[in-house]
Amino acid sequence: MTESSAFRTDRYELTMVDAAIQSGTAGRECQFEAFARRLPSGRRYGIVAGTGRLLELIRAFRFTDAELTWLRDNEVVREPTLDWLADYAFRGTIWGYQEGDAYFPGSPLITVDGTFAECVILETLILSVLNYDSSVASAAARMVSVSLGRPLAEMGSRRTGEYSGVAAARAAYIAGFASTSNLEAGRSWGVPTMGTAAHSFTLLHDSEEDAFRAQVAAFGPSTTLLVDTFDVARGIELAVKVAGPALGSIRIDSGDLPTMVAEARSQLDALGAVNTLITVTSDLDEFSIAALSASPVDAFGVGTSVVTGSGSPAAGMVYKLVAHRDDAGEWVPVAKTSAAKASVGGRKRAVRRLDAAGIARAEIILIGEDSADSTPPAAPSGRDRVLLVPLVTDGVIDERHLGAAGTTRARAHHASVMQELPIEAFRLGRGDPVIPTLYR
Repeated sequence: MTESSAFRTDRYELTMVDAAIQSGTAGRECQFEAFARRLPSGRRYGIVAGTGRLLELIRAFRFTDAELTWLRDNEVVREPTLDWLADYAFRGTIWGYQEGDAYFPGSPLITVDGTFAECVILETLILSVLNYDSSVASAAARMVSVSLGRPLAEMGSRRTGEYSGVAAARAAYIAGFASTSNLEAGRSWGVPTMGTAAHSFTLLHDSEEDAFRAQVAAFGPSTTLLVDTFDVARGIELAVKVAGPALGSIRIDSGDLPTMVAEARSQLDALGAVNTLITVTSDLDEFSIAALSASPVDAFGVGTSVVTGSGSPAAGMVYKLVAHRDDAGEWVPVAKTSAAKASVGGRKRAVRRLDAAGIARAEIILIGEDSADSTPPAAPSGRDRVLLVPLVTDGVIDERHLGAAGTTRARAHHASVMQELPIEAFRLGRGDPVIPTLYR
């Protein structure tokens, strides 16, 4: 049986349901919306990630006897609410930006239609997934954009939680990273895995040469040898001596990388290892990767920076009630109006306006539009791309977004979306969102 995700939430989700059941408002039809009021400081775009993971968790959002017993023993909610939770399954409709798409402030990334109780109870789950995964994907996309086509490997599992390490690997892959060191991400989501040896393997042996010989004996000369445990120049000399000029790659994990990489390339070429690749790691982020753009680096490995969103570990998304039906069955827009945290009420759909060359020029949010129709809404003009796609319809999840296939699909969509963004989007300096968000 799949592990329940029902307790990956905050207590106030359940106490709101409890009070709404008592007041008779729990069954009122509502629409909630997840969006970001702003992008992390200096960012020009964000990338949506986590949708496939979220849908899997919504499917597993069930209250088993174990959860119900704990809630009863700890007097979290009353018996009528326990009865309601025992039968809980999301039966509403969810639309959202396709995973891998770009987003901007105000973009309605997820719209959730259903009763108040069944929608509000998903708030923490939705935000915990989208905030983290989108933050990682947004940082990863910036790194990919300055890597100039050279592959990047995600290797940050040791710098985050054991579950978030898997999520980060998946999000980075969607945003264009080539592989991950995390095996669970490979098994669960189909992300290609990589990895050879750390410094401890070298230190285990009586000499660096013995370590290299052991690794080459196990994996062949196409392996990647870590050459900076002691002295890089000496390590390169030994690596080529042991593996021959057919050595696949060396990895450098410390030092003044631009200088060391240039010297390593010259040394490898002089030793006849002209096809040996150079991989660098060592606390890289988008800025240090960009600084290596003119260096003869062939691949990058990124850890801490990607799994922490390169300084923005949460994307700043919120989940708000934007409309509910009144007693006459009409939709009533609702919104928070407090200073600095105001939201825009009303049911919405979103399109991205493209120019004649297919470049994005504006995010247009259409207010008062029915985003829960059974068919995708028509775009207002031939150059507008409809952004909201159905994810869950009357409780039935669109299977195309799930598993390894859904991850691959999101990766392909992301690659096409990046071609739409104006060139200004890829500047690393501080700036405003690259296109405006307009409400109609």
